[in-house]
Amino acid sequence: MLVSSSALAGLPGIRHAFFTREGGVSEGIYGSLNAGIGSNDVPEHVRENRRRMTEALGVAENALISCFQIHSPHVVVAEKPHDGGDRPRADAVVTRVPGLACGVAAADCGPVLFADAEAGVVGAAHAGWKGALGGVLESTIAAMEELGAARGRIRTAIGPLIRQQSYEVSAAFVDQFLASDAGYARFFATGKPDHAQFDLPGFIAHRLGAAGIGTIDDLGFDTYSDPQRFYSYRRTTHRREPDYGRHIAAITLAR
Repeated sequence: MLVSSSALAGLPGIRHAFFTREGGVSEGIYGSLNAGIGSNDVPEHVRENRRRMTEALGVAENALISCFQIHSPHVVVAEKPHDGGDRPRADAVVTRVPGLACGVAAADCGPVLFADAEAGVVGAAHAGWKGALGGVLESTIAAMEELGAARGRIRTAIGPLIRQQSYEVSAAFVDQFLASDAGYARFFATGKPDHAQFDLPGFIAHRLGAAGIGTIDDLGFDTYSDPQRFYSYRRTTHRREPDYGRHIAAITLAR
């Protein structure tokens, strides 16, 4: 049902989980732990799946705080349980409130969890290529600092995501990165003509390290190549399936 990070697992007063697709009630292409509110899955199934996740995290059903993700650098500070209204448009959540879980959804993009156990501040970021290039990781760290965290103490974990051997991109994609920093060429391996293979977890780890994060745990899972455990937007596209499920990565301060 979930995988975890050794870098976060031993922190006092903190629970976290990178949920897989296993252990839920959804059926067909969504089988089985689909948390995608925006998917076309049966809404009751999604609600039950998310309830199971909150139970595993030890929080109330309305305490899993996630966003309407838009591949942005925007961060939300969670201060109370979800009130049932529209979710904020952002790609990261941070909190210092015990009993709230910061969560992000993903199905190839990089879910990254953050924790400063001493300050009692945690966060979660949705880092696809656009968000990572656009600064969502740095924005998350800055928002945690505003709540009392110190970046030198923050530990991070990079969860299941699409990895370089599965992530073919166009020459135009590469050009966007090189226009930002020519040194980013090292995150691209040679692919077929006019294409390359992008190292998303390597790029995420680079941005975290450059921001002053010393502990970066990459769990090493590839969503694309492991259909038994993980959803994958790109795999769904290649299979011409009509939709796909989403995982949740979440972290909380225990009460």
